[in-house]
Amino acid sequence: MRVLRGREGNIETDRTRTREMAGRVGETGERALRVWTPHRQVAFGRRDARAEGYERACEAAEEREFPAIERRVGGRAVAYTGSTVAFARAEPVADIRTDLDARYDAATADLRAALSDLGVRTAVGEPPDSFCPGTHSLQATKTDDGVGTGKLAGIAQRVGRGAALVAGVVVVDSAMEIADVLKPIYDALEVPFDPSTVGSIERIGGETDPEVVLETIERTLVGDAGTVDVERVDGR
Repeated sequence: MRVLRGREGNIETDRTRTREMAGRVGETGERALRVWTPHRQVAFGRRDARAEGYERACEAAEEREFPAIERRVGGRAVAYTGSTVAFARAEPVADIRTDLDARYDAATADLRAALSDLGVRTAVGEPPDSFCPGTHSLQATKTDDGVGTGKLAGIAQRVGRGAALVAGVVVVDSAMEIADVLKPIYDALEVPFDPSTVGSIERIGGETDPEVVLETIERTLVGDAGTVDVERVDGR
């Protein structure tokens, strides 16, 4: 497996690096993984870009010093503060119509295991009116069977030419800042959103040291991949 660490010097080149990673998997058949902290930004989904209030939503992000970009993978708007973790795991596929659910299930199980190692218990699902609502989310819980204390992770998937990319976001801290920037954005898009549903590792009392968080999630998502070739991405 090829593992990329770090980030490029700006948002666009950083995004390009992830696209190139996925494209290479389709060409070589070698699995790849990236776990990193993207630059501060709000990433809008394609449905957002088609909404009447999209320009107002972008303005709301920019006014709060969150550059607005449009992403290919995922649903509604997601805010990255600079400490928010993103992950992208790519693997070769022979048939784009198969194993979609299996890849989601594997990523969900791996991410739950990583969060458990960071001291966070999770349940599959999300509170009503969460950010980037979707069917593949994790919420923090105080007990294994308890009531959720906020959405802290979401997972999406895109299958392209020869490769499937399973990607997601993990909110480490700054839940209030994320809620504050997303509220006017979701209002402009006319998407229901309850700011209190934004969870974080910090909010539940888990480990938030950046290096520990990145290493734990990376190690768990690598799993039993065998030989790992590390490439450092460092444009900071």
